Amino acid sequence: MIPLASKDPGYLNRELSWLEFNARVLHEAEDERTPLLERVKFLAIFSSNLDEFFMVRVAGLRRQLSAGVLQTPPDGLTAAEQLDLIDLRVRELNARARTLLVETLLPALAGIGVRLLQPQELQPDERATLETYFAESIFPVLTPLAVDPGHPFPYISNLSLSLAVELRDPERGDVRFARVKVPKSLPRWVPTGRPNSFVPLEALITSRLDALFPGMQVLGCYTFRLTRYSDLEISHTEEPEDLLAMIEEQLFQRRFGEVVRLEVQEGTPAHIKDLLLDELRASEAPEMAPLSAREVHEPGPLLDASDLFPLSGLEFPEHREPPLIPHVPPELRDTTRSIFDVVRENEILVHHPFDSFGASVETFIESAARDEHVLAIKITLYRTSGDGAIVQALTEAAQRGKQVAVLVELQARFDEVNNIAWARTLESFGVHVVYGLPGLKTHTKTALVVRKEADAIRRYVHIGTGNYNTRTARIYTDLGLITCDEAIGADVSDLFNALTGYSRQTQYRRLLVAPVNMRARILELIARETEHARAGRGGRIIAKMNAIVDAEIIGALYEASRADVQVDLIVRGICCLRPGVDGLSENIRVISIIGRFLEHSRVWMFDNVGEPEYYFGSADWMPRNLDRRVEVVTPVANPTFKRRLQTVLEVCLADNRQAWDLQPDGSYVQRHPGEHGERSTHRMLLRDSWGASRESGAFTVDQSPLRPDQSRGVPGRPPSSSAAFPVFTG
Repeated sequence: MIPLASKDPGYLNRELSWLEFNARVLHEAEDERTPLLERVKFLAIFSSNLDEFFMVRVAGLRRQLSAGVLQTPPDGLTAAEQLDLIDLRVRELNARARTLLVETLLPALAGIGVRLLQPQELQPDERATLETYFAESIFPVLTPLAVDPGHPFPYISNLSLSLAVELRDPERGDVRFARVKVPKSLPRWVPTGRPNSFVPLEALITSRLDALFPGMQVLGCYTFRLTRYSDLEISHTEEPEDLLAMIEEQLFQRRFGEVVRLEVQEGTPAHIKDLLLDELRASEAPEMAPLSAREVHEPGPLLDASDLFPLSGLEFPEHREPPLIPHVPPELRDTTRSIFDVVRENEILVHHPFDSFGASVETFIESAARDEHVLAIKITLYRTSGDGAIVQALTEAAQRGKQVAVLVELQARFDEVNNIAWARTLESFGVHVVYGLPGLKTHTKTALVVRKEADAIRRYVHIGTGNYNTRTARIYTDLGLITCDEAIGADVSDLFNALTGYSRQTQYRRLLVAPVNMRARILELIARETEHARAGRGGRIIAKMNAIVDAEIIGALYEASRADVQVDLIVRGICCLRPGVDGLSENIRVISIIGRFLEHSRVWMFDNVGEPEYYFGSADWMPRNLDRRVEVVTPVANPTFKRRLQTVLEVCLADNRQAWDLQPDGSYVQRHPGEHGERSTHRMLLRDSWGASRESGAFTVDQSPLRPDQSRGVPGRPPSSSAAFPVFTG
């Protein structure tokens, strides 16, 4: 374990903190308590996460280094220092992942009848079947590319597998080099005919190189893979005339981003690695930092473990988590009633994936599309499943003559191509599609339905923490509010006017909106708890989010801690705050929860001397969310909803199976069940989305004693909220 070094005692490094998050993902794959196929899935997620980290974060640091940028983050580490520390940690994690795959997961998979075989391990009939498959389906797709003075080193696309083939011409005796791309258009795991047994595509191609290079002697064949810089370079100083055209041009250019990582198969000879490095250096722009041995990684015998995802979906129910059966919210179980009638009587709070996304959010948009009294639908789409119910409902609404406005975020990283495609589909059906504000990503998850009713024009609103995406709604934990509150409806109307028209809206009635008023309000709420504590009234903050990076907010939390405000942060990913430092943050505790579902909801509680205020929405406490994105966070006024949100926070804080405690040095220590038994956040919430009684908001958590260093309460005063805080075992 490499501590998250920094030069400032108050801040942990952002990039190294992210790597620790991915280490926790890898641990889920290592943990024997995790079902086998889920372990395979977590290893695939670990690999996919690492790819994106190199494409964006490592690439950005290398560009800073090349440009001689001297600016450093709050932790004080230079780009060169960060790259050195990243390299050490990544190699350590890759070694763990390799050992896990080779020594544990592959043998365990073989034990249940799932095998990845090499061609030489096949039976004669299996070999004959694959010979036919190679000749008919693989060979016609392959294009061997020679590398010599007459054939320059070919362009190699990002994250694609390639074979480096070393050959000898038997007539001339000289050694040649060629590259063969492993086609992405073909399945990586080729069925052998034996149930649940596969041969890697690259291994099958390697076994038939004689067909690609007839008459040549194959000296060796080694798999390699490149990672290229893949972020978009959007200028925030100039307003583009056509944002869509600019994004499309950037996507085209991204294909040719500089190489930031070369992965080679375990056992690749040094001269082959040197040849690849030399050729790649020659193809790079001279102003970029040259590739060196630091950019070469050997993750093991199998490159691109993210391709293990399909294996994790094989039909072995006993080796997977039980199937998720979402609840239909009780308010919506009577399908004879209009959702608008229901919401007019009582607003609805949903918690996905435990509450059905289809029966709530999708039903809300589908009902709006078909309801003859609905005049307009407006929605922000950051990431969505383009063939899902929501996009279909929006096109149907437009065809029915309703006014439909959709704000599509073209800069949703790695979803840009998909977003452009279905944005054009929406336009073709008559939907008004806009692409947001120059210099700002629209990250808010907000929908507005305007309906003509007997007594008035009424606005119905959905505000959530997650995307309008059917697929991720089954695996991300997210909150959503469906309401016809007049003030919230007016605020969302003002927001959409700012997004689609010309407006410099500076005030909102109820909502916190970034970059307008959210940062200031968060700081005010923290300062209020600080003043309460200084006045002897106690102070308490619980905040759940994906990441906390913002230096100003971290500084305010340190000030609160010094005033004896008790702060609990539930931060899934990056956390640059150092908890538990004497004189700085001894009253701040940070946990991270990693498990079956990706913790995605953002919820904040400020105790306010026993009159707690709750908020949830789309924003993390990061500079990009507060200053460079359009975000919405809603306050929660409904007392029952406050209790439900408190339930979620209490369950998270009580976790002793999925929770990790952040230490002052930046390392994480996983909690383990004690004598009181296992308490897993996701398993507890799966029993019932809101506890034993959804309607009452009641929930019981074991109130076992704490060690002295783990007090969650405020000294000298019982914890306060609409339901008493239990105390928790760490």
